[in-house]
Amino acid sequence: MIFLTRKAEFSAAHFYWNEAWSPEENQRVFGKCANRNGHGHNYTLEVTVAGSIDPVSGFVVDLKELKDILEREVVSVYDHRHLNLEVPEFKTAIPTTENIAIAIWQRLDNKIPHAKLHRVRVYEMPDLFADYYGEP
Repeated sequence: MIFLTRKAEFSAAHFYWNEAWSPEENQRVFGKCANRNGHGHNYTLEVTVAGSIDPVSGFVVDLKELKDILEREVVSVYDHRHLNLEVPEFKTAIPTTENIAIAIWQRLDNKIPHAKLHRVRVYEMPDLFADYYGEP
């Protein structure tokens, strides 16, 4: 078993808001991140897959195919978008770093041939990231 990680980047805007709470409660919990106009980040995505090395190619997974999957399933959907307003999974979920990692996992799960999705890591900032390993 070997683990291979590929990075991708996207820029997106979001805000934190819980519809079940009052505006005052949202402001108290989320502070400036509750601004309904949103704010942006340059996200870095790391996707790690696990598998065996193909003895013919020497790869765990076709690298171009993995890059294309990340582009199709994540980058083209999230890049230069307002996550709350334009990305379906965030119509009801608050686009926190944690929820973004889970949503990306769901977009990629079972879509990478010859390898198993092992980890999704999303960096919102260089010193803030979330890891998701799927459900136990």
